[in-house]
Amino acid sequence: MLDAIASTWNHWDLIVSFALRDIKARYKQTALGVAWALLQPLSMMVVFTLVFSVFAKVPSDGAPYPIFAYSGLIFWTFFSNTISTGTVSMVANATLIRKIYFPRETLLTSVVLAGCLDLAIACLLFAAMLFYYKIAITAAVLWVIPLVILQVLLALGFTGLTAAAHVNFRDIGHALPLILQLWMFASPVGYPISVIPAWLQPFYMLNPMAAIIDGYRRAVLLGTAPDLYALAVSAVITVGVLALALPIFKHAERTFADVI
Repeated sequence: MLDAIASTWNHWDLIVSFALRDIKARYKQTALGVAWALLQPLSMMVVFTLVFSVFAKVPSDGAPYPIFAYSGLIFWTFFSNTISTGTVSMVANATLIRKIYFPRETLLTSVVLAGCLDLAIACLLFAAMLFYYKIAITAAVLWVIPLVILQVLLALGFTGLTAAAHVNFRDIGHALPLILQLWMFASPVGYPISVIPAWLQPFYMLNPMAAIIDGYRRAVLLGTAPDLYALAVSAVITVGVLALALPIFKHAERTFADVI
């Protein structure tokens, strides 16, 4: 595992090159350009506000519901897009993989790096919404840094598993959108954790994204530290996923060039 991490780090220039290529390809010949990074979470925020706030009257922990929903959606969108793009990255780069050898995990890492641009753009609107709703930023916002790191590691772990599986089983590409959609509704993106019955919460928190999304809200909107116990559970699951994904991915990459 350490050798794989060191090899990836030594190819950092390649990762940046892949990321820049993906960013240019994503927004090439588009009228709105990087504004598309705002449209997905923004449109979902409008839908969630209508469904969960106006119709269902779901509470929002005292915060205005639009910013409550947006605070979860921008980080979920980053997570979802990373897994979706990373899963098909081996097949999408089949020509390159068949020609030369390079650490295949650099493709997965570049997907995360490219996704950080979309997240940064979405956060600009988030900052404007914080100003509009007069929500004060406290020192607790520093918790966002470890939360992002944990989320990136979790995304890399799951992407390593799905990308390796997708090379041999293209059904993964068809099933993944449904899985991610179900996962989103099983995470506190459009509702607070407080609506989950107390007896169910220990099982609910086994979803590692639950503690992460809730942690963002606590740190930014409520000005408090995340639930450290729930975050510790999420960290343990993340490490477990990474420990499982990396050797599986490294073993599977030996046959990528032949299978693709």
